[in-house]
This record gives sequence, C-alpha cells and structure tokens, in this order.
Amino acid sequence: MLLRFIKKTPKISFVENRKKFYILSLFFAIISIFSLWIKELNFGIDFKGGLLVEIKHENNIELEILRNNIAELNYGDFTLQKLDNSNDNFLIKIELNSDMKGNQETLIAKFKEKIKNNFEGKVDYRRIEYVGPTVSKELIMTGIIAILIAIFSMLIYIWFRFELPFAIGAVLALVHDTILTIGMFSITSLEFNLSTVAAILLIIGYSMNDTVIVYDRVRENLKKFKKLDTVSLLNKSINETLSRTINTTATTILALLALFIFGGNIIKDFSLAMIWGIVIGTYSSILIATPILLNMKIRITNKESEE
Repeated sequence: MLLRFIKKTPKISFVENRKKFYILSLFFAIISIFSLWIKELNFGIDFKGGLLVEIKHENNIELEILRNNIAELNYGDFTLQKLDNSNDNFLIKIELNSDMKGNQETLIAKFKEKIKNNFEGKVDYRRIEYVGPTVSKELIMTGIIAILIAIFSMLIYIWFRFELPFAIGAVLALVHDTILTIGMFSITSLEFNLSTVAAILLIIGYSMNDTVIVYDRVRENLKKFKKLDTVSLLNKSINETLSRTINTTATTILALLALFIFGGNIIKDFSLAMIWGIVIGTYSSILIATPILLNMKIRITNKESEE
C-alpha cells in the first residue's frame, strides 16, 4: 500500500491544517523547555567530567560486590550497569569529586588495582575514558557553539540560495528540531554526550536537505503557476516531493534501526537521537518550514507576473 501510494502524486491539504500542526509543535516545544528547566539534561562523562570504564571479566561477578569495591575507592558518585544478561560485562561511570587529587594515570591505576585484588581471573578493559573538569566545561561551550554556528550557516545558505523569507522559515524549522531533540533527551533522561551533539548536527543537515528539496519545488512552481493561489501552490509543492521524502526517510530509519538493535550500547543513544531527529526533521520540513511561507512575501512582483 505504501509503495502504491508514493508512486502517485497525492493531494493532501497540508497548508490548510497548518494551525493544528503549529499548536502541536508549540505544545511539544513547551514540554521540552519545561523539562529542561525542571530536570535538565543527563550529561555524560564528556560534559560532567569523570571516569568511564567498560570491563569484561572471564568469571561472573556479583553486582553488589563490584558496587561495594568501587564505593571503597571514594572517587565520587557512580553508576553501574550490566551490558548483557550475564554477570561479566559492566559499564561503570564515576563522577569524580571536586577535591579528588591525582592525575589520570593514577586514578585509572588505582581502579585497576582494586579490581585485580578483589576478583580472580582475567579482566578485559574494553573502554576507558577520563575527562577532567576543565575539559568538560570547554566541551559544553564547544557543543553549544557548534550547534549555533550550524543553524546560522544554514540561515546564510538559504538566504543566498533562495530569499530571506525562505531562510527564516528554514531556521525556525531547525530551531524546532533542535529543541524537540534536546527535550526528548531531557524527558527520557538518556545520556547527553558528544555523540548526541554530533547527532543534532547531522539532524540539522538532514532536515535542511528535506527543506531545500521542497523549497526548490516551491520556487519552480512560483515561476510556472503565476496565477495559482499561494495555499494551493504550497500544497502542490509539498505533495509533489512527498514520495521522495517518504522513501528517503524510511530507508534512512531502517539503516538506523539496524544500528540501534545490533550496534551495541556505545552507539545506541546516538542511533535513537538520529531516528527521533529524522522523524521530527521530516515533519518540520513538510508541516512547519513550508506552510510558514504563507505568512511571508514569497510571491514575485505584479510587474514580473504580467510579463
């Protein structure tokens, strides 16, 4: 049914229902902002600083015994997570106390010594990451700056490629996508780290790509159908590009689902952020960025129309 549907040019009234979509987007944006205000984000080691260790032991380890041994180090608050159903593979995240002394090598060496002395058998340290407090603060600022630069760059690009009204519509859609994606991480308490920032930057690019395709068709139809009213013209443009949008989104999500299911814990949050962002980006390109052009001057002048 889906393939049969997308082979034909549908005639769906997107623009007439724009106010419903605006209210829906505003509702989710308010919830996202409220969650960020109340719960904030569950920052990962990248942004909070600390020690992250993934270990696999050749023997089964009791979770409580491992928890007690880590607590005895007095490094700071920590979380302990089993990575599978067995008791031999764990992910340990430690937020180092502000008064914690010692360099990276010393902290890691003490941790390894503790594990070695209390658990018999070979330990495979699959992942060890250390981020100091100074570096973590710099990474927060760098992440924010990267997202702002990406959005501003898209504004300039669309302004030069099309016109200012198109640029405003595209940037509003990008801000919408960014707020809802960050809000999703706040609401679900998923870990927000550098991979998440990378996912947001990719979502911005993907969303903009969808928006540009629709905008190209709008510009073509503005020249081709000079007497067609703006509502009908925008609906026509969206419907003519809808099949491509659905096909591209569906195939991308299938690939990301494979990463989410089989890619392991390291990229699971990244894959989930991408899936959510692509769905939101597709939604905003069709139902936010394009209908909002109705409230702006996108028509060519009367003199040009007469020619």
